[in-house]
Amino acid sequence: MEAPLNVLETAKKTLQIELDGVSGLLSKLNNDFVVIIETILQLRGRVIVTGVGKSAIIAQKIVATFNSTGTPSVFMHAADAIHGDLGIIQDEDLVICISKSGNTPEIKVLVPLLRLAGSKLIGMVGDVDSYLARNADLVLDTTVEREACPLNLAPTSSTTAQVVMGDIMAVCLLESRGFSSSDFARYHPGGTLGKRLYLKVSDLYINNEKPKVRPDASIREVIIEITKNRLGAVTVLLEDQICGIITDGDIRRMMEKYETTARLQAKDIMYNAPRTIESDELAVNALAMMRANNITQLIVLEAGIYKGIIHLHDLLREGII
Repeated sequence: MEAPLNVLETAKKTLQIELDGVSGLLSKLNNDFVVIIETILQLRGRVIVTGVGKSAIIAQKIVATFNSTGTPSVFMHAADAIHGDLGIIQDEDLVICISKSGNTPEIKVLVPLLRLAGSKLIGMVGDVDSYLARNADLVLDTTVEREACPLNLAPTSSTTAQVVMGDIMAVCLLESRGFSSSDFARYHPGGTLGKRLYLKVSDLYINNEKPKVRPDASIREVIIEITKNRLGAVTVLLEDQICGIITDGDIRRMMEKYETTARLQAKDIMYNAPRTIESDELAVNALAMMRANNITQLIVLEAGIYKGIIHLHDLLREGII
């Protein structure tokens, strides 16, 4: 099936309507918003986020963002709430109820039950004259002028506004708490983002061998040491003093430069200003150094003492790249 001739025009029009809906939130951020953020910051319980239909899906996204940025949250479907799930709510919890119309049957049943239980109720609503807005303690106004749907029916601009409002809240909360990159890593230990924030060079190089030769080592000894340890390089040491590094590339360049290698020693072909990194540095910093210098290995030091080599493959294996 061929795309309609005006597909790009429709796409741009849709995007513009959604952009207008989001930009309209600027004028709707009022004192209620500030009070809501302050209330959540002082909360001893959790934030319960609820809704029905598309708003329920948005609620789940907001809960995920809150939890990952330090605000304990739980999703509760509004329809399930009135059939037993109200038990999710504890005495010191706060409820955010999301609804475009604020007048759906589930909301009209749920709100009185929340009020009866004494729960603090925040309404994120697209109609400030709705049942939900009138009965909420505080209101987050996500009203949009129109949906991007040409029939002005399918939730599009309105759900985008809800997502953005949730993100605005999450960012305000994390900044108010002084949420740091180390906090983020604590909540994301299994993902690539988390690894980039907590994985250190010391976690990786210890799995490798510790290749080394003396400056007067023969080229045969150098090649054997590089081959044996499979790191593509060997560190040249005089006692505990680092003199240089020899890589696979240095071996190839040596073969191009010299007709015979019988009298050559490690010191003759080594690079005498090798890149090094301390073991307590983040692995992502090792990656940055490798990229900046177009190399695949770094010599690892601990208080200036040679400890081993970290290779680009170590970072690939951990998903850092």
